[in-house]
Amino acid sequence: MTTPVSPTCDSSSVEPVPAEMNTVTPHLVCAGAAAAIDFYQKAFGAVELTRLETPDGKIMNAGIRIGNSMLMLVDEMPDWNCLGPKARGGTSVTIHLQVPDADALFAQAVAAGAQPKMPVTEMFWGDRYGMVEDAWGHSWSMGTRVKNLTQEEIATAAANAQCGEGCCES
Repeated sequence: MTTPVSPTCDSSSVEPVPAEMNTVTPHLVCAGAAAAIDFYQKAFGAVELTRLETPDGKIMNAGIRIGNSMLMLVDEMPDWNCLGPKARGGTSVTIHLQVPDADALFAQAVAAGAQPKMPVTEMFWGDRYGMVEDAWGHSWSMGTRVKNLTQEEIATAAANAQCGEGCCES
């Protein structure tokens, strides 16, 4: 069954993927989404694009942009089983930011209140990479490419990283 289109709605001009969004867009649940938006602005330079609130002031949906990517947020709403990582006992997701200066962004995020999980370090795949956790339980990683490596070079470096430098050489 198809839904009738309103005579005032011209669906031929509707873009299926709006220009401000990418194909994959994280949608975070935060116990206190307004405070999370403020934090993401300080920690990651986020820009708030949209905010839709319920009559009692909870965020029903908000959109922010970090770099060239959209991120959506909503307040926890337990009646709808809409719970953040802390209410669920942790997260299994890490949101990754590929940036020009991972060291600077890491320091900025920590200064804004993020908890360091892994200091920025040069990694076997050619990035300087580190991780933080925000107050809402979301895990954020950040990386800056410092070496261009082939997949073969990365595989060799990964094997050496796991078993000790030089132990996996043929």
